[in-house]
Amino acid sequence: MSMPLSIRLDDAVRAELEKAAKESGKGLTALVRDALTDLARSTRRARIRKASEAVATHAATDPEARAFLADWGQPSADV
Repeated sequence: MSMPLSIRLDDAVRAELEKAAKESGKGLTALVRDALTDLARSTRRARIRKASEAVATHAATDPEARAFLADWGQPSADV
């Protein structure tokens, strides 16, 4: 569900964004919405990458984690 967002821009920033919107064939609202959506996605991806790095570091440095992953990744004949 989308909700409106109100932001205050100074005149110079607004003028620059309006120019960029016109050049891209979009309205100011669409340009800002697209830019913020891209920012949210990249922020989420960065957070996921950071968490993945933490897991990988733990798996590489903790003997119990390494043993678990070694067992978990091998097929078993006991099926």
